[in-house]
Amino acid sequence: MFEARGEIKLDDVPVRDLALAELRGAMAYVPQDSFLFSETYRDNVAFGADSEELADAELAELIESACMTEEVATFPDGVEQMIGERGVTLSGGQRQRTCIARALAKDPRVLILDDCLSAVDTETEARLIRNLHEAGRGRTMILAAHRLSAVRQADQILVLDEGRVDALGSHEELLETSRWYRETWERQRALEELEELE
Repeated sequence: MFEARGEIKLDDVPVRDLALAELRGAMAYVPQDSFLFSETYRDNVAFGADSEELADAELAELIESACMTEEVATFPDGVEQMIGERGVTLSGGQRQRTCIARALAKDPRVLILDDCLSAVDTETEARLIRNLHEAGRGRTMILAAHRLSAVRQADQILVLDEGRVDALGSHEELLETSRWYRETWERQRALEELEELE
């Protein structure tokens, strides 16, 4: 078991002083490989909520935050559409965004997004990041990503190289201080511009 050096706090309380159930209850986690149930779209999102049932307005807000409004509107049964086992009827990006809506339904104090934007196109990613920035007010959001555009607006960006901290700072600071970050940013921007031309 890995023991971290230093101290991790949640709202100024050391996590070691919190009951495990309280700590877990404060977090929502969205992995890259998102799992959905063979239930309605509504039930898949509501699974993350603390309350028994989400009100229609709250559900619509969560779907909007996850940039799924247009897609859900095309479902024959709307939010009552049955989603196949493991979300087989949805694209990878739709599954990831649905799981983001589910995590937001929990209204967590800490939202952990583990490369869960990998299957989303760059235009949708930009809208989603704006929405998550708004939804993240008042909570801690940890976003692991390979595309630097996903973390550009972060307060702090931690660059890891083989499990070790290579650089730490804001986007602007890392462009100045980290050769790897600057070169990766320039390469990814060039690829995005080429995709836009196609």
